[in-house]
Amino acid sequence: MAPAITLAAEAPKLSAANTGFMLICSALVMLMTPGLAFFYGGMVRVKSTLNMLMMSFISLGIVTILWVLYGFSMAFGTDSGHLIGWNSDWVGLTGVDKSELWGTYNIPLLAFMVFQLMFAIITPALISGALADRVKFSAWALFIALWATIVYFPVAHWVWGEGGWAFDMGVIDFAGGTAVHINAGAAALGVILVIGKRIGFKRDPMRPHSLPLVMLGAGLLWFGWFGFNAGSWLGNDDGVGSLMFVNTQVATAAAMLAWLAYEKIRHGAFTTLGAASGAVAGLVAITPAGGSVTPMGAIAVGAIAGVLCAMAVGLKYRFGYDDSLDVVGVHLVGGVVGSILIGFFASGKGQSDATGVFYGDHKFDQLWKQLAGVGGVLAYSLIVSALLAFVLHKTIGMRVSEDEEVAGIDQAEHAETAYDFSGAGGGAAKTAATAPVAAAASKKVDA
Repeated sequence: MAPAITLAAEAPKLSAANTGFMLICSALVMLMTPGLAFFYGGMVRVKSTLNMLMMSFISLGIVTILWVLYGFSMAFGTDSGHLIGWNSDWVGLTGVDKSELWGTYNIPLLAFMVFQLMFAIITPALISGALADRVKFSAWALFIALWATIVYFPVAHWVWGEGGWAFDMGVIDFAGGTAVHINAGAAALGVILVIGKRIGFKRDPMRPHSLPLVMLGAGLLWFGWFGFNAGSWLGNDDGVGSLMFVNTQVATAAAMLAWLAYEKIRHGAFTTLGAASGAVAGLVAITPAGGSVTPMGAIAVGAIAGVLCAMAVGLKYRFGYDDSLDVVGVHLVGGVVGSILIGFFASGKGQSDATGVFYGDHKFDQLWKQLAGVGGVLAYSLIVSALLAFVLHKTIGMRVSEDEEVAGIDQAEHAETAYDFSGAGGGAAKTAATAPVAAAASKKVDA
């Protein structure tokens, strides 16, 4: 993510090209949330499909309103104590003129605000995949509102806001390895440790009900991620955004291939779910690193993340935490891997002159900064998210009843089902009519 304020020799003038680019990137990032909904929706069982879709879609409504009211001000306003921002003119956007530029950049403040809004929307939606099948929708909606306020808005300020402690320390996070992926992954782990496992975890089969839906969602995420990553440089004046665009594609391809190779060696098959998950792991890992590494470095980041994330998704069975759709294994681990690898592969020829261990003077300076950023965000999000889930769980209750979970959360929470087969022709009547024929044929075969 480009710094909030940079020095300039003269006042900038609005760039129509960069403004149009940022609005397009904002739309691409918005598309990622429905893409995530499809990705998660295909991974759950049929009886939870709609609930999974809604857990992502509701974030579009809740976070949008909170961001306009006070979230943008908390994240990017004037710093206070290196922990939080505030600007009263940005509350409700009442003091923002349409022609006001963002700092010394040549794009409107409103364009930057709406671009960052899309990041704020998808981050809590990422958490939902860990909680599939068992959370009350009303409790989830309240959790989103509280979590965005208490966790996401402050962390965004730490990482990207001028004066935030990680920003001032020099932690590199181009587009959200810490603020988005580690933040969401740690939160997911904190919540599931509080609310517990699904009924039948490690006993009943819980396979994805629609792999085509998973692949569609992964494709939309991959497509939208170019806006997520390349747009985070806030323009196209110096080629850094183009470098990030290329590295996004390269790392994602490497991670997908690495995941599939690991899967073939470990389990004996190349699966579509593995291809989709590997691609997402690569996207996650390159998000913080893509502006700092070369394309060859991006291949390394993607390949390492693909293997490590593939290994990490199995940890839930070893340690007994029920991360339903591998949010911890992909987003937390992928975010950690990508953020730390900056300390090794930063070339000094991208977004800044900071170099990793393998470049420049081979010093560990940037690596220590990356470790501090990773550790600070991970610890804060994990602890605060767990405490927030605990309070909600003990007051309004976060889980549906056992009967509702077994019968299906879609019907219980939304009074709908994802698929209606009543008009497909046949049904119970056809089964009853053909049963005697089938029985007779069976007897004939046995004879």
